[in-house]
Amino acid sequence: MQLGIYSFAEMTMDAATGRTVTPAERLRDLIEEIELADQVGLDVFGVGEHHRPDFAVSAPAVVLAAALERTQRIRLTSAVNVLSSDDPVRVFQQFATLDLLSGGRAEIMVGRGSFIESFPLFGYDLDDYDELFAEKLDLLLRVGDDEHVRWSGKHRAALNGQGVYPRPIQHPIPVWIAVGGTPASAVRAGRLGLPLALGIIGGQPERFAPFADLHRQAAREAGRDIPALSINSHGYIAPSSQQASDEAFPPFAATMDRIGRERGWPPMSRAAFEASRTMRGANFVGSPQEVVDKILFQHQIFGHQRFLLQFSVGTLPHEQVMRSIELFGTEVAPVIRREIGIAEKTDMQPD
Repeated sequence: MQLGIYSFAEMTMDAATGRTVTPAERLRDLIEEIELADQVGLDVFGVGEHHRPDFAVSAPAVVLAAALERTQRIRLTSAVNVLSSDDPVRVFQQFATLDLLSGGRAEIMVGRGSFIESFPLFGYDLDDYDELFAEKLDLLLRVGDDEHVRWSGKHRAALNGQGVYPRPIQHPIPVWIAVGGTPASAVRAGRLGLPLALGIIGGQPERFAPFADLHRQAAREAGRDIPALSINSHGYIAPSSQQASDEAFPPFAATMDRIGRERGWPPMSRAAFEASRTMRGANFVGSPQEVVDKILFQHQIFGHQRFLLQFSVGTLPHEQVMRSIELFGTEVAPVIRREIGIAEKTDMQPD
């Protein structure tokens, strides 16, 4: 299993100090986090796109390009590009450039976006939400497959055989589809033979198993190989369970309550947060052993090939995030790889 981290580069008020970091500070810290993830042997680091004052990254490819010079082997991906409000040709060119500079380590994770700010910002109509994504995904895949593309659509100028450059080392660059709670999106990814990144940030993990089933079944019905599955969740690791909970709850609750006020969610109580840390909760907040046990439990449900944790939800002190990354890479990842490797070998034994 590939293990990694994704971040939105939060710029919220530190619940402990009342201070808000500057965009420059947060981005410098983010590069250090990616560098450490590479050093401790994690496989993937993702950076998300937002267009809000509480997140520092609106251009994931730029941040990942800065990180590639400080890393050696870790794969670098968006998490996500809001493809519906972007130009697929430019997205491809940015990540093809990243792929060339990194020696073939770039990936693209695309989604329709959980926030809507980018649509009016770039002149798109929210009434076209689904149509925009479907059309632009088609173009992104086409330019990834072919140097010269003939394509026409409703929301972008046609291509009449123009070349799209540069061409990346990987052919094609991996494109993942990120899904929250839309079954049709899982089916679309399967039909296209694309890997699926399933975000689980609330509720019991078992209720998301049908999404993985839909993805695999759609791929089979389309005559494609079964694509990979990633589970993406919120998390934080500290030396002890209590320390992890005490450190993570204030920024986590502050962030979820702020977003909840926009969406009509009730405030997060400490009891609800503690419930989310249990084996059948959504969040991976705990000691290294607790996180190991929970990853292995979910692997029994999903059989996924990749697992990404969001560090952090809300602003935590940089040194605490760095410690959490170190624990993930040095104490969690080796156990997961060993246990899943043993299980896979056992499954391959004849009856």
